Amino acid sequence: MDEQSSVVEFSANPAKDIQLTMRRMDRREWWLWSYAIMVTLLLLTAVASFAFPALLSGVDSDYSFFLNQAVRGLVGMVLIFNVYVIYQQLEISRIRRQLTDQVFAVDKVETLAQEVYKMALLDPLTGLFNRRYIEQRLEDEIKRSERHGRPLSVILFDLDEFKQVNDTYGHGAGDAMLKAFADRLSKATRGSDASARYGGDEFLVVLPECKPENVQHVLKRLEGIRVEIEGRALHLALSAGWAELRSGESAKDLLARADTALYANKRTKSVAQSQPVAS
Repeated sequence: MDEQSSVVEFSANPAKDIQLTMRRMDRREWWLWSYAIMVTLLLLTAVASFAFPALLSGVDSDYSFFLNQAVRGLVGMVLIFNVYVIYQQLEISRIRRQLTDQVFAVDKVETLAQEVYKMALLDPLTGLFNRRYIEQRLEDEIKRSERHGRPLSVILFDLDEFKQVNDTYGHGAGDAMLKAFADRLSKATRGSDASARYGGDEFLVVLPECKPENVQHVLKRLEGIRVEIEGRALHLALSAGWAELRSGESAKDLLARADTALYANKRTKSVAQSQPVAS
């Protein structure tokens, strides 16, 4: 094995390359030891075939001398071949250790990359996207919508009475409500949608290729959320406002219309709740 052949190069998928290289080395090691055993047996058989007949029949001194030299030569070949096999085995072990170190390094890099990804894009509490990511995603979806002429809708959510829950039961209860809503929101949206914690108790969902009439399907899936807090099942109430992208509209204007619709719905709900119930 020369110096160049011991250098391992990796492509864009180093983990897969390492696995393939390890499998190739396992096959090579198996064949190496198989050849070593076969060659050793063949050479020993050759030595025996020369030596034993001569020892049994008796030969003159010259023949014995040359036979002795031939036997020594065969034994020397066996020794040289075995030394070569041991050298190859040492080289394989050295490269295997290098590959093991590479595996650990790749795992460490992938773990670090995942942590950086979470810190840069995800909200640490809910696991949804954060505000920075969703705003950039919305810009991209607007460009895609205008380029292909496809609809695009957004929904803004606000958890009702969230402050009262925090004040009454503590911030741990508020966090539990945020997590419960985020979990249901993830299940209520499609894989092509993007959901984010927009700030505090506000959430934003970007819905590519979705018209306002289809927003109701998402809202329907968000009904009946309950959170267990201090032995009590609290109903999670929320308000929502949505808007469809207009031609030439910016992300800021689209979100402003959704925000206006959100607080209009919130006021309507508040007025309805404050009305006395007719007897």
